[in-house]
Amino acid sequence: MRKAILAATMMALTLPATVAVSAPAEARDRGHRYYKTDNGIRYWRGNDGRYRCKKSNGTTGLLIGGVAGALAGRAIDTRGDRTVGTLLGAAGGAVLGREIDRGGSSARCR
Repeated sequence: MRKAILAATMMALTLPATVAVSAPAEARDRGHRYYKTDNGIRYWRGNDGRYRCKKSNGTTGLLIGGVAGALAGRAIDTRGDRTVGTLLGAAGGAVLGREIDRGGSSARCR
């Protein structure tokens, strides 16, 4: 169990660093022109005339928060096999990590 948690932690930490940051598929595939707002948010106009921008959906925070919460829950729960503490910590950490990741992005394109 310890090796599985360590492997999941390492994967959650290295995966975001290895993913190439690129333009969203819709903008990249159709050759849209990018614009930039005063506060640095990049956006483009779609074929339907609506403005589009990339906003964090919280997946990275969900994964990292889940792993960190599982480790913290396992450390706090010292009785028995510690499964309940691990699961509750993972759920709480995932929710908290997702909200932190989504709340930090200020892109508001509509």
